Amino acid sequence: SKAEIVAKNLLSNFGLSKRLYNKPKELSGGEKQRVALSRAIANKPDIILADEPTGNLDSKSGLEILKFFDQLHKAGNTIIVVTHEKSIAKRAKRRVELFDGKITLDE
Repeated sequence: SKAEIVAKNLLSNFGLSKRLYNKPKELSGGEKQRVALSRAIANKPDIILADEPTGNLDSKSGLEILKFFDQLHKAGNTIIVVTHEKSIAKRAKRRVELFDGKITLDE
């Protein structure tokens, strides 16, 4: 089906082609996170909310995710990323920082 083709392509983009038929308990934390990202973008949403999207990933895999977010953004998607990592925050077109529930930066 078309949905199955889309799912396989997304999983392939995230380096999970060899894990198509594995059960969730057989995946690492990082693999589970990449599956979650694939599911989140499968229906081509206009807005993506990513809470610590690279948290369980090694630096190479994390960079791949961020590059994919760059592609999605260039295609017109709005991506809201929640992170504690300044290197990830610096990639954003707009940054809003919170401290104790109050906005301390909006640029």
